[in-house]
Amino acid sequence: MAEIPRRGFLAGAGAASASAAALTAALTTKPAEAAAADPVETWLVLTAEEVAFFSATSDTMIPKDELSPSGSECGVPSFIDRQLASAFGAGARMYRAGPFHQGTPEQGYQSPLTPRDFFAAGVEATNAWSRKTYGKTFDRLAPEQRTQALKEMEEGKAQFQDFDSKLFFQRLLAITMEGFFSDPIYGGNRNKASWRMLGFPGLPATYADKLEQYRNKRYVAEPQSIADFS
Repeated sequence: MAEIPRRGFLAGAGAASASAAALTAALTTKPAEAAAADPVETWLVLTAEEVAFFSATSDTMIPKDELSPSGSECGVPSFIDRQLASAFGAGARMYRAGPFHQGTPEQGYQSPLTPRDFFAAGVEATNAWSRKTYGKTFDRLAPEQRTQALKEMEEGKAQFQDFDSKLFFQRLLAITMEGFFSDPIYGGNRNKASWRMLGFPGLPATYADKLEQYRNKRYVAEPQSIADFS
């Protein structure tokens, strides 16, 4: 079984993935520039086991190819680390006083766990299931095994101990996509690799001064992030 194709990743589970899939209509044939050399990472909250896990999952969902570097090369694990170390990771704006009943997808996140605790529990549950199923933790699996494992999680067939594998996959996919497509200031999308892949210009939001110059022509510009305007 081959690695998950990039378009398969972009068209994955959930509304967030549907939005990303729509973006791929703007894909250009020009290969994205390689991400900048990986800086020495200083992890805020992720353990070594979690860094290895998120590197493996992001590289399986976003394999290196002619369009862009891999997920880990683009800084997805760094983005996840920063998010989980932030107020978001602590569940600062989440109602967590219960009771916690089984909700509908439209009702959103229903759990007493903070996002940091949720992902920590998810990594632990995934690795426990992976050891039981394949004899190794997820990050040590062969590429085709990683793909198979993620597909089983996506379909809810992976039998995690006291944890919902399908829900974990959905949230894992969402935060991986956020890390790949977000502004580089948040740690992911190094060298604006995904923006270059899409031909997305980044932060600028008005182009009134360029209407006449580019009328009926393709507009190509160097992507600009929040940091470029700081």
